[in-house]
Amino acid sequence: MIPDKLLSKRVVAEILCVHQQTIMRLVREGKFPQPLRTGDIGSAVRWRAADVADWIEQRNQQKGGVK
Repeated sequence: MIPDKLLSKRVVAEILCVHQQTIMRLVREGKFPQPLRTGDIGSAVRWRAADVADWIEQRNQQKGGVK
């Protein structure tokens, strides 16, 4: 099985066209998937590309966007 690609906070912010702090606020509010902690002390966070894609798809469907 091929592991899912992991995306940094910077990359996720670029994909969504928002600031990195917005990503973390959405996570705290329970409106965005929880990241994986990849650092020894938990400072490095990554999101599975599939989780981000699923979130975008759900948002598009909720707003009547293209599937």
